[in-house]
Amino acid sequence: MKDLLTVDHHSANILIVDDVPANLMVLNDILEGNGYKVRPVPNGHLALQVAEKEKPDLILLDIMMPEMDGFAVCQRFKDNPHLADIPIIFISALNDTQDIVKAFHSGGVDYITKPFRAEEVTARVATHLKLHRQNIELQELNASKDKFFSIIAHDLRSPFNGLLGLTQIMAEELPSLTLEEIHEIAIDLKSSATNLFRLLENLLHWARMQQGLTTIYPENLPLLRTASESVEMILDSAKGKGISIVYDIGNDLKISADKNCFQTIVRNFVSNAIKFTNKGGNITISATRDTEELMRISIKDSGIGISQEMVKNLFRIDVKTGRPGTDGESSTGLGLLLCKEFVEKHGGKIWVESEEGKGSIFYFTMPYIE
Repeated sequence: MKDLLTVDHHSANILIVDDVPANLMVLNDILEGNGYKVRPVPNGHLALQVAEKEKPDLILLDIMMPEMDGFAVCQRFKDNPHLADIPIIFISALNDTQDIVKAFHSGGVDYITKPFRAEEVTARVATHLKLHRQNIELQELNASKDKFFSIIAHDLRSPFNGLLGLTQIMAEELPSLTLEEIHEIAIDLKSSATNLFRLLENLLHWARMQQGLTTIYPENLPLLRTASESVEMILDSAKGKGISIVYDIGNDLKISADKNCFQTIVRNFVSNAIKFTNKGGNITISATRDTEELMRISIKDSGIGISQEMVKNLFRIDVKTGRPGTDGESSTGLGLLLCKEFVEKHGGKIWVESEEGKGSIFYFTMPYIE
């Protein structure tokens, strides 16, 4: 377990707000000497402007300042949704209990009195930076948990209801059904079961990922063959909508990747492309060198496209982006989150280009092999 005061200095930046230049200089020297990025400003108005441009990880805020005192500045920060979560440590020559209480009531997390003691300043700063990061991690974990339970509670219910409805028809009306009707129901049953299996598979992958149980085993993979194998199990969905899938991948291209992870990524992207492409559309899977080390793989469709607002949220766990496909297919958005984590575990990146009514192109990169 890491020591409580161990922090990542390279990622932490601290905003100091004090109208006395000497105080700014002392605090700047203490914190820069401990590896922090420090931004000193002389008043609250400038502090708010600086924080809007680059959000600090923590603020040291003087109480006694002209025009707008520290309590008023703190309130302005707390009223701003973008800045409200920044931990604020008050600094002052005052040591009155009433002022300390007011500092906490204003939203401060701690209180340091002047003259400054270097050990106290660095200890309190490190502690609150660590607590702030832990709070952010906890919020992310809660968002993941909420998303996971939302999928279990809502998105599993829908395909199960469809499956149960079809089996009920078969059980109650079988004697009166024609062979053609039985065949259509059987096709629908297969489709429902396949979609349910894919969702459960993604849920299991996601759960293992969050528990740190997923291990990546990269191997040299022929790109064209591995990609086409991953699409085979969803070809029926494409054929059912008359969608053609074309490969623009050289026979000699190879990547270094975990086969299961790579095929899960491709399968999810192509499955999404099928869902959001109208009947008779087309999907193209391409690959080209991105850098000397990475291969760029893309899945392009002629589908309905995605709004720019939705594009911003596609890979966020805390925002629901699922929507019905062109034939009413269900979609949870979980597959894209899973793809993002798998790609990043391989040292790659993932992104999308889309325009409503003109289709989408999903890109990801994987290590390239000569």
